[in-house]
Amino acid sequence: MPGVQHTVIIAAPPERVWAVVVHVERWPERIPTVEAVERLDDGPLAVGSRTRLQQPRLAAAVWTVTELSEGSSFTWVSRSSGVTVTGLHAVEPQPEGSRLTLALTMSGPLSGLAWLLTGSRTRSYVATEAASIRRAAEAPAA
Repeated sequence: MPGVQHTVIIAAPPERVWAVVVHVERWPERIPTVEAVERLDDGPLAVGSRTRLQQPRLAAAVWTVTELSEGSSFTWVSRSSGVTVTGLHAVEPQPEGSRLTLALTMSGPLSGLAWLLTGSRTRSYVATEAASIRRAAEAPAA
């Protein structure tokens, strides 16, 4: 299964990192690889929640939360013709603060072709997202 995983250590407590990760509506102001976010459900992110995400040079995608462990991780899935994309966002406590892991995998009959076309961009986006979350979580509270 094609994919990427990126991990960073963040000098902030897990609660702070989780707050940045889980508030997806604020991603466009924090993460340059996210142009627009539209929550399609009310309330906090939960299993079954749907979010439309627009990223540069990619088609808008609707992501559905399939797993959520409050305060530590969520997984969501986006489906299009022949490709299922699964994204993981995990926050773990570390002596230095927190470890953030972002992972993305593609499956389905067209996943190989999709990865060939978008793999380089996807790796870059995931690394940028991790660095951006780190910056936001380490910034002084406003």
